[in-house]
Amino acid sequence: MQFHLNGFQPGDPEIADPAERIPAPGALGAMDEEVDVLIVGCGPAGLTLAAQLAQFGDIKTCIVDQKPGRLLVGQADGIACRTMEMFHAFGFSERVLKEAYWVNETTFWKPDERTPEKIVRSGRVQDVEDGLSEFPHVILNQARVHDSFLDLMRKSPAKLEPYYGRRLLDLQIDTAASPADHAVTARLERVDGADEGKVETIKARYVVGCDGARSTVRKSIGRELQGDSANHAWGVMDVLAVTDFPDIRFKTLIQSAKDGSLLIIPREGGYMVRIYVELAKLDVGERVANRNITADDVIAKAQRILKPHTLEVKEIAWWSVYEIGQRLTDKFDDVPEAEIATRQPRIFIAGDACHTHSPKAGQGMNVSMQDAFNLGWKLAAVLRKQCAPSLLHSYSAERQAVAKELIDFDREWAGILASAAKAGGADAAKTQDYFVRHGRYTAGTATHYAPSVLTAHQHLAPGFVIGKRFHSAPVIRFGDAKPVHLGHAGTADGRFRIYAFSPAENPAASSSAIRALCNFLGEARESPILRYTPRSSDIDSVIDLRAVFQQDHRELAIEEMPRMLLPSKGRYGLLDYEKMFCPDPRSGQDVFTMRGIDRKVGCMVVVRPDQYVAQVLPLKDFAALAAYFDGFMLRMK
Repeated sequence: MQFHLNGFQPGDPEIADPAERIPAPGALGAMDEEVDVLIVGCGPAGLTLAAQLAQFGDIKTCIVDQKPGRLLVGQADGIACRTMEMFHAFGFSERVLKEAYWVNETTFWKPDERTPEKIVRSGRVQDVEDGLSEFPHVILNQARVHDSFLDLMRKSPAKLEPYYGRRLLDLQIDTAASPADHAVTARLERVDGADEGKVETIKARYVVGCDGARSTVRKSIGRELQGDSANHAWGVMDVLAVTDFPDIRFKTLIQSAKDGSLLIIPREGGYMVRIYVELAKLDVGERVANRNITADDVIAKAQRILKPHTLEVKEIAWWSVYEIGQRLTDKFDDVPEAEIATRQPRIFIAGDACHTHSPKAGQGMNVSMQDAFNLGWKLAAVLRKQCAPSLLHSYSAERQAVAKELIDFDREWAGILASAAKAGGADAAKTQDYFVRHGRYTAGTATHYAPSVLTAHQHLAPGFVIGKRFHSAPVIRFGDAKPVHLGHAGTADGRFRIYAFSPAENPAASSSAIRALCNFLGEARESPILRYTPRSSDIDSVIDLRAVFQQDHRELAIEEMPRMLLPSKGRYGLLDYEKMFCPDPRSGQDVFTMRGIDRKVGCMVVVRPDQYVAQVLPLKDFAALAAYFDGFMLRMK
């Protein structure tokens, strides 16, 4: 898609009239007095969490923000491969792929050895390694990401809309309350129109602070951002510009001899580009606001770095100046470390409320959304009485460790980019090598949760690493011969998945391992599906069983397969034909080979609702499968 040709216009580029691109404001009227979850902040983390909870009509969620309405011009823009996988789970990846800029290659420029005041291209690399994900790394205005989540929330079972113009004043928590009580009381001040100054009170069972680096929620639970003070100033701007720089439509890192670094990020629409410009080293305790840096200063610095190429800025869609600093809180909930065994979390923080860093690695928005994806299914499971409240402790344990890794990575990467601060100037070869070596991290696929109640030991299938995201692979859907991706069965609906990979035997045979597993799950008293699924619900509403066979789909008969793989669902008992898959012989990509699955014995892979591998087991280890779910789920009454 090409747009922004005659100037930047926010909103949906497929709507011709700019006046009609901005939807109506959020929810009107008064908020409910009591809710299950109160989300403070309509940034990426808050909207991801709201979109997850909105899928459950029986959970009452409220999301508030002090801004007057939805975001129109975004700050963040990089969307990692892993985040695209998450967007597919929410159902809007195709929309993003159509509109976004795809980052295919990254180029590197350094000072010319003969004339150092000029720059020359020093390298070019593929941005994402082959096979890392079925989705690319893309660039899209943060505001358009927000729009996708807001549209999803509006169409969801909960029909959720944000309440804008509300500023959180304070939180009070009753630590002695039972899990069913609305133990947290929030006071919010209206900052909009005729109701300005009015104070509203709302009680919630849980509160999640997605309210940024100056988070009121974080302060209310006594947490602090700790870490390095800001020591570098950078400028960032989205511009429509005319230039003779040849790599303007590539993601490009430029390190000059004397004027610092410049990062170019092409934007969606084919014409706009984002530039990050290294400006100055700050003195101890100095804030960037003290420098009175203007947009013209940022442009002039970019022009000097680009020499001998020219840059003529025609329009600035958005710009800002910021400080680089890496900060992190020690815990992401309200329970002190010493009280974990006796107290359950009630208040959580996510995104910039608990970790801040530079935008150079493009991880801020991505990691924030993954925080919320981790927390969302856990809150839903506890509120719907599928899991004990103790499950909620795992959010801080898992995500704080991920955030610390991000902080450490960002500190080193920001230092490499800050060439002006290093004696001897830039090292282009080191920069390119670091970028390539850390490609999986910037793609968002390196997250590895440590063993806990939700993760165990690796037994089979080395390509499905326990604690890492379920790495999808192409397959053929048995029921209709459609080429699909196996991981795309894992939508953002709060369900666990069991992927059963069959041995080479006929899965329909009476003695097959697949049939034995189906018999256990469908008939045995110890079956986690029977134990944890309400009698009035579809058989796959809590734990979704899928099977992958080794044979070509033409070699098998669907009518001979176990009934657990053709479940009757809904009010009419219609059959679900989308539970079984086979390798795709035409693509040459056999999922068993790609993921190292033992063809002789097969295995089953248990995947969490946030798409992370929880357990890998032999197909016949029914006891271990039951024990896994018994460890944290509650039996349905």
